[in-house]
Amino acid sequence: MRRRRCCCCLLLLLALLCEPGRGGEPGPGAVTCGSVLKLLNTRHNVRLHSHEVKYGSGSGQQSVTGVEASDDANSYWRIRGKNDDTCQRGTPVKCGQAIRLTHVNTGKNLHTHHFPSPLSNNQEVSAFGDDGEGDDLDIWTVQCSGTHWEREDAVRFKHIGTDVFLSITGEQYGHPIRGQREVHGMNSPNHHNYWMAMEGVFIKPSMDPAKHDEL
Repeated sequence: MRRRRCCCCLLLLLALLCEPGRGGEPGPGAVTCGSVLKLLNTRHNVRLHSHEVKYGSGSGQQSVTGVEASDDANSYWRIRGKNDDTCQRGTPVKCGQAIRLTHVNTGKNLHTHHFPSPLSNNQEVSAFGDDGEGDDLDIWTVQCSGTHWEREDAVRFKHIGTDVFLSITGEQYGHPIRGQREVHGMNSPNHHNYWMAMEGVFIKPSMDPAKHDEL
């Protein structure tokens, strides 16, 4: 009886390890390098957004906001590595990996620095650089619970240079971007800094770069 129970436990363990996404292997829904996606703040139900509107205070750089609309083309971001050699196209992004998020329509990187944000007085988050090239303050780590960043997981983005978390707490702008939410950096992990991958073009983890999922 004991031998049969041990065999059943071993078979169950092997079955779990063979499931996609278990045992360190990426699942079919892994977020991959080179993918273009929208990121939803799960607490406030708005998508990470940027546009050619500069802050009127602080750094004066291109502003980053949160928008409710799901179909806004200015909410697409490309997943890139700390440098392009560390994030080959189609490679699943690991939890703890350093990445850059490049705004597709303007070519600027998600960035933060020691300027106060205009509404909440947290840390300003901006879009910075040209054609995807900025500086070391464009680098964030993906914080998730497994081995790889899976599309269905809520994750956090922690800034390497200043240790803040990409966050939204609900403050709304007036003219000229009325109703859009302030995006900023916060010192502590909390329910305001969870994000989930939403619409996008996801490059499959394959040797064939032409394969992708469009959502």
